[in-house]
Amino acid sequence: MNNAAKFPIAAANGFGDLPHIDPDDDLITKKLPALQFYQLAIPAPAPEAGTDFDPAAAARGDELFSGKAKCNNCHVEPLWTEPGWNLHKPAEIGIDSFEADRAPDGVYKTMNLAGIFVRENGLFMRPQNKGRYYHDGRFATLLDVVNHYNTRFSLGLTPQEKLDVVEYLKSLPAQK
Repeated sequence: MNNAAKFPIAAANGFGDLPHIDPDDDLITKKLPALQFYQLAIPAPAPEAGTDFDPAAAARGDELFSGKAKCNNCHVEPLWTEPGWNLHKPAEIGIDSFEADRAPDGVYKTMNLAGIFVRENGLFMRPQNKGRYYHDGRFATLLDVVNHYNTRFSLGLTPQEKLDVVEYLKSLPAQK
């Protein structure tokens, strides 16, 4: 955090040199495990067929996800992300490195797609944050993301196939 070239704001404000709190004076850390347990115990909302997504289109999108669209190459079912080393250089996924350059390794992590319908519908968030997909929120809609990958990897998806992939993404539950 003290590297002014990589983290100019943190270095200028001394974030790498924050004082350490004596464990006996720390009133927060000991409460975090219970908070995490509580958060993980809250049931995640599930997408509702016919309301949150078109089930027929989602079924077609499921086939495309694992086939022609090649989504499953990185977003492996049922994890919806890559097992193991799930980090990619910006050039691999066809975007600039602005956000990746702010990370210690200069890479992007393969996003977990589970429960993406929550963002699609703007649930539990301020309206201005609805959508904003991809590693850095650069795409306003899921279709924008699918279009990006279709172009980047020359997938040759038809307009209907792109929409079917979007419906499939909207159908993914937060957990299986």
